[in-house]
Amino acid sequence: MKNNPTYRGLLTLCRLLTCTILTAVAFSSCESFVDIDAPSEQLQGATVYEDAGTATAALTAIYSALQRNTLVSGGSNGLSILMGSYADELTSYSNYGLPEEVFFTNNLQPDDQAVLALWSESYSLIYASNAVIEGVENSTNITQPDKEILVGEALFVRSYIHFYLMQLFGDVPYVTQTNYRINSTISKTDAVTLYSLLATDLVQAIALLPANYADPLRVRPNRSVANALLARVYLYSGAYGDAADAAAQVISNSELYSMASNLEEVFLISSPSTLWQLMPPSGNMNTLEGQHFIFNSGPPPARALSPSLYNAFEPGDLRRQHWVGTVSDGADNWHYPFKYRQSSTTGASQEYSVQFRLEEMYLIRAEALAWMGNLDGARQDLNAIRNRAGLGNTPIADTDGLLEAILKERRVEFFTEHGHRFFDLKRTNQLDAHLAGTKPGWNATDSSLPLPQIELSLNSNLLPQNPGY
Repeated sequence: MKNNPTYRGLLTLCRLLTCTILTAVAFSSCESFVDIDAPSEQLQGATVYEDAGTATAALTAIYSALQRNTLVSGGSNGLSILMGSYADELTSYSNYGLPEEVFFTNNLQPDDQAVLALWSESYSLIYASNAVIEGVENSTNITQPDKEILVGEALFVRSYIHFYLMQLFGDVPYVTQTNYRINSTISKTDAVTLYSLLATDLVQAIALLPANYADPLRVRPNRSVANALLARVYLYSGAYGDAADAAAQVISNSELYSMASNLEEVFLISSPSTLWQLMPPSGNMNTLEGQHFIFNSGPPPARALSPSLYNAFEPGDLRRQHWVGTVSDGADNWHYPFKYRQSSTTGASQEYSVQFRLEEMYLIRAEALAWMGNLDGARQDLNAIRNRAGLGNTPIADTDGLLEAILKERRVEFFTEHGHRFFDLKRTNQLDAHLAGTKPGWNATDSSLPLPQIELSLNSNLLPQNPGY
Protein backbone atom coordinates (compact mmCIF):
# COMPACT_ATOMS: atom_id res chain seq x y z
CA MET A 1 0.00 0.00 0.00
CA LYS A 2 2.68 2.50 0.99
CA ASN A 3 4.44 2.13 -2.38
CA ASN A 4 1.28 2.86 -4.33
CA PRO A 5 1.32 6.24 -6.15
CA THR A 6 -2.11 7.16 -4.84
CA TYR A 7 -1.05 6.51 -1.25
CA ARG A 8 2.05 8.61 -1.83
CA GLY A 9 -0.17 11.33 -3.27
CA LEU A 10 -2.33 11.36 -0.18
CA LEU A 11 0.76 11.34 2.00
CA THR A 12 2.29 14.21 0.06
CA LEU A 13 -0.87 16.27 0.33
CA CYS A 14 -0.95 15.52 4.05
CA ARG A 15 2.61 16.73 4.40
CA LEU A 16 2.05 19.78 2.24
CA LEU A 17 -1.04 20.91 4.06
CA THR A 18 0.30 20.13 7.52
CA CYS A 19 3.59 21.90 6.92
CA THR A 20 2.15 24.90 5.09
CA ILE A 21 -1.16 25.52 6.80
CA LEU A 22 -0.61 24.27 10.33
CA THR A 23 3.06 24.62 11.16
CA ALA A 24 4.57 26.81 8.41
CA VAL A 25 7.86 25.00 8.68
CA ALA A 26 10.10 23.28 6.13
CA PHE A 27 9.00 20.07 4.43
CA SER A 28 11.77 18.09 6.07
CA SER A 29 10.24 18.70 9.48
CA CYS A 30 7.26 16.47 8.62
CA GLU A 31 9.15 13.18 8.58
CA SER A 32 6.87 11.75 11.28
CA PHE A 33 4.17 11.34 8.63
CA VAL A 34 6.18 8.65 6.89
CA ASP A 35 5.02 5.91 9.24
CA ILE A 36 1.34 6.76 9.59
CA ASP A 37 -1.47 4.81 7.99
CA ALA A 38 -2.92 6.05 4.73
CA PRO A 39 -4.66 9.35 5.48
CA SER A 40 -8.38 9.61 4.96
CA GLU A 41 -9.57 11.06 1.67
CA GLN A 42 -11.52 13.51 3.82
CA LEU A 43 -8.22 15.39 3.93
CA GLN A 44 -9.15 17.21 0.73
CA GLY A 45 -12.63 18.10 1.95
CA ALA A 46 -14.38 20.99 3.58
CA THR A 47 -11.70 21.90 6.13
CA VAL A 48 -9.02 22.64 3.58
CA TYR A 49 -11.37 24.33 1.14
CA GLU A 50 -13.43 26.40 3.53
CA ASP A 51 -11.92 29.55 2.09
CA ALA A 52 -9.56 30.77 -0.60
CA GLY A 53 -6.77 31.33 1.90
CA THR A 54 -6.35 27.69 2.92
CA ALA A 55 -6.91 26.50 -0.65
CA THR A 56 -4.19 28.88 -1.83
CA ALA A 57 -1.90 27.53 0.88
CA ALA A 58 -2.44 24.00 -0.46
CA LEU A 59 -1.56 25.20 -3.96
CA THR A 60 1.51 27.23 -3.04
CA ALA A 61 2.79 24.27 -1.03
CA ILE A 62 2.99 22.40 -4.34
CA TYR A 63 5.20 25.19 -5.71
CA SER A 64 7.44 24.88 -2.66
CA ALA A 65 7.79 21.15 -3.26
CA LEU A 66 8.64 21.76 -6.91
CA GLN A 67 11.40 24.14 -5.87
CA ARG A 68 12.94 21.80 -3.33
CA ASN A 69 12.13 18.21 -4.11
CA THR A 70 11.31 17.20 -7.64
CA LEU A 71 11.70 17.64 -11.41
CA VAL A 72 12.51 21.34 -11.67
CA SER A 73 14.45 21.62 -8.44
CA GLY A 74 17.85 23.21 -8.94
CA GLY A 75 19.44 20.63 -6.65
CA SER A 76 21.17 17.35 -7.40
CA ASN A 77 17.79 15.60 -7.75
CA GLY A 78 16.50 17.99 -10.42
CA LEU A 79 16.63 17.89 -14.20
CA SER A 80 19.13 20.72 -14.60
CA ILE A 81 21.82 18.50 -13.10
CA LEU A 82 20.49 15.03 -13.91
CA MET A 83 19.68 15.64 -17.58
CA GLY A 84 22.58 18.04 -18.01
CA SER A 85 24.76 15.10 -16.98
CA TYR A 86 22.78 12.65 -19.11
CA ALA A 87 23.30 14.80 -22.21
CA ASP A 88 26.44 16.78 -23.07
CA GLU A 89 26.19 19.84 -20.81
CA LEU A 90 27.91 18.66 -17.64
CA THR A 91 30.90 16.52 -16.75
CA SER A 92 30.55 14.59 -13.52
CA TYR A 93 33.54 14.54 -11.16
CA SER A 94 31.66 12.83 -8.35
CA ASN A 95 32.61 9.40 -7.10
CA TYR A 96 30.68 9.39 -3.84
CA GLY A 97 27.26 8.24 -4.90
CA LEU A 98 25.48 11.34 -6.21
CA PRO A 99 22.46 10.53 -8.38
CA GLU A 100 24.01 12.19 -11.45
CA GLU A 101 26.89 9.69 -11.64
CA VAL A 102 24.86 6.97 -13.37
CA PHE A 103 23.13 9.61 -15.50
CA PHE A 104 26.55 10.80 -16.69
CA THR A 105 27.73 7.27 -17.51
CA ASN A 106 24.33 6.40 -19.02
CA ASN A 107 24.16 3.37 -16.78
CA LEU A 108 20.63 3.74 -15.45
CA GLN A 109 18.67 0.72 -14.27
CA PRO A 110 14.94 0.30 -13.53
CA ASP A 111 15.67 0.13 -9.79
CA ASP A 112 17.59 3.42 -9.70
CA GLN A 113 16.38 5.53 -6.78
CA ALA A 114 16.74 8.85 -8.60
CA VAL A 115 14.56 7.58 -11.44
CA LEU A 116 11.97 6.35 -8.95
CA ALA A 117 12.03 9.74 -7.20
CA LEU A 118 11.44 11.61 -10.47
CA TRP A 119 8.42 9.43 -11.15
CA SER A 120 6.88 9.05 -7.70
CA GLU A 121 7.37 12.58 -6.41
CA SER A 122 5.99 13.98 -9.67
CA TYR A 123 2.86 11.85 -9.48
CA SER A 124 2.46 12.75 -5.83
CA LEU A 125 2.32 16.43 -6.81
CA ILE A 126 -0.04 15.63 -9.69
CA TYR A 127 -2.27 13.97 -7.10
CA ALA A 128 -2.04 17.08 -4.92
CA SER A 129 -2.94 19.27 -7.91
CA ASN A 130 -5.97 17.10 -8.64
CA ALA A 131 -7.00 17.32 -4.99
CA VAL A 132 -6.91 21.12 -5.27
CA ILE A 133 -9.05 21.04 -8.43
CA GLU A 134 -11.61 18.71 -6.90
CA GLY A 135 -11.68 20.45 -3.54
CA VAL A 136 -12.04 23.93 -4.99
CA GLU A 137 -14.70 22.92 -7.51
CA ASN A 138 -16.74 21.25 -4.75
CA SER A 139 -16.33 24.07 -2.25
CA THR A 140 -19.43 26.05 -1.34
CA ASN A 141 -17.47 28.82 0.38
CA ILE A 142 -14.91 29.93 -2.20
CA THR A 143 -16.11 32.63 -4.58
CA GLN A 144 -16.29 31.94 -8.30
CA PRO A 145 -13.44 34.36 -9.22
CA ASP A 146 -11.16 32.70 -6.65
CA LYS A 147 -12.21 29.26 -7.86
CA GLU A 148 -11.22 30.14 -11.41
CA ILE A 149 -7.74 31.30 -10.42
CA LEU A 150 -7.07 28.29 -8.17
CA VAL A 151 -8.34 25.73 -10.68
CA GLY A 152 -6.46 27.47 -13.51
CA GLU A 153 -3.20 27.32 -11.57
CA ALA A 154 -3.70 23.69 -10.58
CA LEU A 155 -4.48 22.73 -14.18
CA PHE A 156 -1.31 24.47 -15.30
CA VAL A 157 0.85 22.76 -12.67
CA ARG A 158 -0.64 19.37 -13.49
CA SER A 159 0.15 19.95 -17.17
CA TYR A 160 3.65 21.22 -16.40
CA ILE A 161 4.57 18.07 -14.48
CA HIS A 162 3.00 15.72 -17.03
CA PHE A 163 4.93 17.48 -19.80
CA TYR A 164 8.25 16.73 -18.13
CA LEU A 165 7.31 13.15 -17.32
CA MET A 166 6.52 12.38 -20.95
CA GLN A 167 9.82 13.91 -22.13
CA LEU A 168 11.68 11.69 -19.67
CA PHE A 169 9.78 8.41 -19.84
CA GLY A 170 7.84 8.50 -23.11
CA ASP A 171 4.28 7.19 -22.81
CA VAL A 172 3.07 7.80 -19.25
CA PRO A 173 -0.30 7.85 -17.45
CA TYR A 174 -2.20 11.13 -17.61
CA VAL A 175 -3.77 11.32 -14.15
CA THR A 176 -6.70 13.68 -13.70
CA GLN A 177 -8.39 12.48 -10.49
CA THR A 178 -7.69 11.33 -6.93
CA ASN A 179 -9.71 8.11 -7.14
CA TYR A 180 -7.56 5.33 -5.72
CA ARG A 181 -9.11 2.49 -7.69
CA ILE A 182 -8.65 4.24 -11.02
CA ASN A 183 -5.12 5.48 -10.33
CA SER A 184 -3.82 2.15 -9.04
CA THR A 185 -4.55 0.38 -12.33
CA ILE A 186 -4.13 3.26 -14.79
CA SER A 187 -2.48 2.62 -18.17
CA LYS A 188 0.01 4.64 -20.16
CA THR A 189 -1.18 7.16 -22.74
CA ASP A 190 0.52 7.51 -26.12
CA ALA A 191 2.42 10.69 -26.99
CA VAL A 192 -0.09 12.02 -29.55
CA THR A 193 -2.92 11.75 -27.06
CA LEU A 194 -0.77 13.18 -24.26
CA TYR A 195 0.00 16.30 -26.25
CA SER A 196 -3.69 16.72 -27.07
CA LEU A 197 -4.65 16.37 -23.40
CA LEU A 198 -1.98 18.85 -22.37
CA ALA A 199 -3.18 21.38 -24.92
CA THR A 200 -6.80 20.96 -23.84
CA ASP A 201 -5.98 21.50 -20.17
CA LEU A 202 -3.77 24.49 -20.93
CA VAL A 203 -6.43 26.16 -23.08
CA GLN A 204 -8.80 25.77 -20.14
CA ALA A 205 -6.17 27.16 -17.75
CA ILE A 206 -5.62 30.18 -20.01
CA ALA A 207 -9.35 30.90 -19.94
CA LEU A 208 -9.38 30.78 -16.13
CA LEU A 209 -6.14 32.55 -15.23
CA PRO A 210 -5.86 36.35 -14.95
CA ALA A 211 -3.66 38.42 -17.23
CA ASN A 212 -1.84 39.92 -14.25
CA TYR A 213 0.01 38.17 -11.45
CA ALA A 214 -1.49 37.32 -8.09
CA ASP A 215 1.98 38.00 -6.64
CA PRO A 216 4.30 40.79 -7.90
CA LEU A 217 7.31 38.44 -7.71
CA ARG A 218 5.75 36.20 -10.37
CA VAL A 219 5.82 33.09 -8.21
CA ARG A 220 2.29 32.09 -9.21
CA PRO A 221 1.53 31.50 -12.90
CA ASN A 222 -0.73 33.82 -14.84
CA ARG A 223 -2.29 33.54 -18.29
CA SER A 224 0.98 34.24 -20.09
CA VAL A 225 2.75 31.42 -18.25
CA ALA A 226 0.11 28.94 -19.38
CA ASN A 227 0.47 30.33 -22.92
CA ALA A 228 4.23 29.80 -22.69
CA LEU A 229 3.81 26.13 -21.79
CA LEU A 230 1.19 25.78 -24.51
CA ALA A 231 3.66 27.23 -27.03
CA ARG A 232 6.23 24.64 -25.95
CA VAL A 233 3.69 21.81 -26.19
CA TYR A 234 2.67 22.90 -29.68
CA LEU A 235 6.29 23.18 -30.83
CA TYR A 236 7.21 19.73 -29.50
CA SER A 237 4.14 18.16 -31.12
CA GLY A 238 4.75 19.81 -34.50
CA ALA A 239 1.77 22.19 -34.42
CA TYR A 240 3.93 25.05 -35.66
CA GLY A 241 1.25 27.59 -36.49
CA ASP A 242 -0.28 27.20 -33.04
CA ALA A 243 3.18 27.36 -31.43
CA ALA A 244 3.97 30.63 -33.19
CA ASP A 245 0.62 32.12 -32.18
CA ALA A 246 0.94 31.09 -28.52
CA ALA A 247 4.49 32.44 -28.29
CA ALA A 248 3.39 35.67 -29.94
CA GLN A 249 0.72 36.14 -27.27
CA VAL A 250 3.47 36.31 -24.67
CA ILE A 251 5.94 38.35 -26.70
CA SER A 252 3.32 41.00 -27.47
CA ASN A 253 2.65 41.58 -23.77
CA SER A 254 5.22 44.36 -23.56
CA GLU A 255 3.58 45.88 -20.48
CA LEU A 256 4.78 42.90 -18.45
CA TYR A 257 7.76 41.46 -20.32
CA SER A 258 10.93 42.59 -22.03
CA MET A 259 14.42 41.21 -22.41
CA ALA A 260 16.93 42.61 -19.93
CA SER A 261 19.72 44.34 -21.82
CA ASN A 262 22.24 43.41 -19.09
CA LEU A 263 22.81 39.65 -19.06
CA GLU A 264 23.70 39.74 -15.37
CA GLU A 265 20.14 40.86 -14.60
CA VAL A 266 18.34 38.04 -16.45
CA PHE A 267 18.15 35.76 -13.41
CA LEU A 268 17.55 38.36 -10.72
CA ILE A 269 14.22 38.40 -8.88
CA SER A 270 13.12 41.54 -10.70
CA SER A 271 14.12 40.48 -14.22
CA PRO A 272 11.60 41.74 -16.81
CA SER A 273 12.07 38.60 -18.91
CA THR A 274 10.89 36.22 -16.17
CA LEU A 275 7.45 34.74 -16.72
CA TRP A 276 7.39 32.40 -13.71
CA GLN A 277 9.86 31.61 -10.96
CA LEU A 278 9.91 29.46 -7.82
CA MET A 279 10.58 31.02 -4.43
CA PRO A 280 13.00 29.48 -1.90
CA PRO A 281 11.57 28.59 1.51
CA SER A 282 12.88 31.63 3.39
CA GLY A 283 13.42 35.31 2.65
CA ASN A 284 17.22 35.23 2.82
CA MET A 285 17.79 32.12 0.69
CA ASN A 286 18.64 32.06 -2.99
CA THR A 287 18.55 29.22 -5.50
CA LEU A 288 19.60 25.61 -5.29
CA GLU A 289 21.15 26.15 -8.73
CA GLY A 290 23.64 28.60 -7.25
CA GLN A 291 24.44 26.27 -4.37
CA HIS A 292 25.03 23.24 -6.57
CA PHE A 293 26.73 24.76 -9.61
CA ILE A 294 29.19 27.30 -8.20
CA PHE A 295 32.53 26.04 -6.91
CA ASN A 296 35.68 27.91 -5.91
CA SER A 297 38.60 25.52 -6.34
CA GLY A 298 39.63 22.74 -8.65
CA PRO A 299 39.22 20.03 -9.49
CA PRO A 300 35.44 20.39 -9.26
CA PRO A 301 33.93 18.71 -6.21
CA ALA A 302 30.95 17.33 -8.12
CA ARG A 303 30.36 18.71 -11.62
CA ALA A 304 31.44 21.29 -14.20
CA LEU A 305 30.43 22.41 -17.67
CA SER A 306 31.54 20.02 -20.38
CA PRO A 307 34.28 21.21 -22.72
CA SER A 308 31.93 20.74 -25.68
CA LEU A 309 29.40 23.14 -24.18
CA TYR A 310 32.05 25.69 -23.26
CA ASN A 311 33.39 25.57 -26.82
CA ALA A 312 29.90 25.86 -28.34
CA PHE A 313 29.79 29.62 -27.74
CA GLU A 314 30.75 31.78 -30.70
CA PRO A 315 33.63 34.24 -30.27
CA GLY A 316 32.31 37.42 -28.67
CA ASP A 317 29.22 35.77 -27.15
CA LEU A 318 28.53 37.74 -23.97
CA ARG A 319 26.73 34.77 -22.46
CA ARG A 320 30.02 32.94 -22.03
CA GLN A 321 31.48 36.05 -20.43
CA HIS A 322 28.58 36.64 -18.03
CA TRP A 323 26.93 33.23 -17.55
CA VAL A 324 30.01 31.04 -17.22
CA GLY A 325 32.36 31.06 -14.24
CA THR A 326 35.95 29.81 -14.37
CA VAL A 327 38.17 28.19 -11.75
CA SER A 328 41.87 27.52 -12.32
CA ASP A 329 44.58 25.77 -10.35
CA GLY A 330 47.29 27.26 -12.56
CA ALA A 331 47.51 24.24 -14.81
CA ASP A 332 43.88 23.43 -15.62
CA ASN A 333 40.70 25.43 -16.03
CA TRP A 334 37.19 24.32 -15.17
CA HIS A 335 33.93 26.11 -15.90
CA TYR A 336 30.56 26.22 -14.18
CA PRO A 337 27.11 27.71 -14.87
CA PHE A 338 27.04 31.23 -13.42
CA LYS A 339 23.55 32.28 -14.40
CA TYR A 340 22.66 32.29 -10.71
CA ARG A 341 25.39 34.19 -8.92
CA GLN A 342 24.51 33.60 -5.27
CA SER A 343 25.60 30.34 -3.69
CA SER A 344 24.59 31.16 -0.10
CA THR A 345 22.13 33.23 1.88
CA THR A 346 22.02 37.00 1.56
CA GLY A 347 20.31 39.69 3.61
CA ALA A 348 17.29 39.25 1.34
CA SER A 349 16.78 36.82 -1.50
CA GLN A 350 18.24 38.10 -4.76
CA GLU A 351 17.47 35.19 -7.09
CA TYR A 352 14.59 32.77 -7.51
CA SER A 353 14.60 29.68 -9.74
CA VAL A 354 13.31 30.77 -13.17
CA GLN A 355 10.98 28.30 -14.88
CA PHE A 356 9.90 30.28 -17.94
CA ARG A 357 11.45 33.35 -19.51
CA LEU A 358 10.68 35.49 -22.51
CA GLU A 359 13.72 34.42 -24.51
CA GLU A 360 12.23 30.96 -25.01
CA MET A 361 9.19 32.46 -26.67
CA TYR A 362 11.38 34.19 -29.27
CA LEU A 363 13.19 30.95 -30.10
CA ILE A 364 9.97 28.92 -30.14
CA ARG A 365 8.44 31.37 -32.59
CA ALA A 366 11.65 31.45 -34.64
CA GLU A 367 11.65 27.67 -35.00
CA ALA A 368 7.95 27.47 -35.74
CA LEU A 369 8.20 30.19 -38.40
CA ALA A 370 11.19 28.46 -40.00
CA TRP A 371 9.24 25.22 -40.28
CA MET A 372 6.39 27.15 -41.91
CA GLY A 373 8.71 28.79 -44.44
CA ASN A 374 8.67 32.30 -42.97
CA LEU A 375 12.45 32.60 -42.91
CA ASP A 376 12.53 36.38 -42.56
CA GLY A 377 10.36 36.21 -39.44
CA ALA A 378 12.42 33.34 -38.06
CA ARG A 379 15.68 35.23 -38.57
CA GLN A 380 14.23 38.32 -36.91
CA ASP A 381 13.38 36.40 -33.75
CA LEU A 382 16.69 34.53 -33.75
CA ASN A 383 18.60 37.77 -34.20
CA ALA A 384 16.79 39.34 -31.24
CA ILE A 385 18.45 36.73 -29.03
CA ARG A 386 21.80 36.89 -30.79
CA ASN A 387 21.98 40.68 -30.70
CA ARG A 388 21.30 40.78 -26.96
CA ALA A 389 24.24 38.38 -26.56
CA GLY A 390 26.54 40.72 -28.49
CA LEU A 391 26.44 38.71 -31.71
CA GLY A 392 25.64 39.88 -35.21
CA ASN A 393 22.69 38.85 -37.32
CA THR A 394 22.74 35.31 -38.64
CA PRO A 395 23.88 35.04 -42.26
CA ILE A 396 21.99 31.78 -42.79
CA ALA A 397 19.26 31.92 -45.43
CA ASP A 398 18.03 28.34 -45.99
CA THR A 399 15.48 26.44 -43.91
CA ASP A 400 17.66 23.53 -42.78
CA GLY A 401 20.54 25.81 -41.87
CA LEU A 402 18.26 28.14 -39.97
CA LEU A 403 16.69 25.31 -37.98
CA GLU A 404 20.15 24.08 -37.03
CA ALA A 405 21.20 27.63 -36.07
CA ILE A 406 18.14 27.95 -33.81
CA LEU A 407 18.97 24.63 -32.14
CA LYS A 408 22.54 25.82 -31.52
CA GLU A 409 21.20 29.09 -30.12
CA ARG A 410 18.94 27.20 -27.74
CA ARG A 411 21.97 25.25 -26.53
CA VAL A 412 23.91 28.34 -25.44
CA GLU A 413 20.84 30.25 -24.24
CA PHE A 414 19.22 27.56 -22.07
CA PHE A 415 22.18 25.49 -20.94
CA THR A 416 21.64 23.74 -17.60
CA GLU A 417 18.03 24.90 -17.43
CA HIS A 418 15.73 21.96 -16.67
CA GLY A 419 16.88 19.58 -19.41
CA HIS A 420 16.27 21.78 -22.47
CA ARG A 421 19.33 20.40 -24.29
CA PHE A 422 18.35 16.75 -23.93
CA PHE A 423 14.74 17.42 -24.87
CA ASP A 424 15.79 19.45 -27.93
CA LEU A 425 18.04 16.66 -29.19
CA LYS A 426 15.33 14.09 -28.50
CA ARG A 427 12.50 15.89 -30.27
CA THR A 428 14.70 16.63 -33.31
CA ASN A 429 15.98 13.02 -33.49
CA GLN A 430 19.59 14.10 -32.97
CA LEU A 431 20.46 12.31 -29.73
CA ASP A 432 22.59 9.64 -31.35
CA ALA A 433 24.32 12.10 -33.66
CA HIS A 434 25.47 14.27 -30.75
CA LEU A 435 25.86 11.81 -27.88
CA ALA A 436 26.83 8.43 -29.32
CA GLY A 437 30.46 9.41 -29.89
CA THR A 438 30.93 11.57 -26.81
CA LYS A 439 28.97 10.03 -23.92
CA PRO A 440 30.28 6.95 -22.10
CA GLY A 441 27.81 4.10 -22.32
CA TRP A 442 25.39 5.83 -24.69
CA ASN A 443 22.87 3.57 -26.47
CA ALA A 444 20.14 4.48 -28.92
CA THR A 445 17.53 3.27 -26.42
CA ASP A 446 18.70 5.86 -23.89
CA SER A 447 16.25 8.34 -25.42
CA SER A 448 13.91 7.47 -22.54
CA LEU A 449 14.59 6.72 -18.90
CA PRO A 450 13.60 3.30 -17.54
CA LEU A 451 10.19 3.01 -15.96
CA PRO A 452 10.68 2.35 -12.23
CA GLN A 453 10.59 -1.37 -11.61
CA ILE A 454 8.56 -1.03 -8.43
CA GLU A 455 5.81 0.79 -10.35
CA LEU A 456 5.68 -1.97 -12.97
CA SER A 457 5.40 -4.55 -10.19
CA LEU A 458 2.51 -2.66 -8.58
CA ASN A 459 0.62 -1.95 -11.79
CA SER A 460 1.03 -4.33 -14.71
CA ASN A 461 -0.92 -1.92 -16.94
CA LEU A 462 2.26 0.18 -17.12
CA LEU A 463 4.06 -2.61 -18.99
CA PRO A 464 5.98 -2.99 -21.17
CA GLN A 465 9.22 -1.58 -19.83
CA ASN A 466 10.89 0.99 -22.07
CA PRO A 467 13.23 -0.54 -24.70
CA GLY A 468 16.79 -1.22 -23.60
CA TYR A 469 16.00 -1.91 -19.96
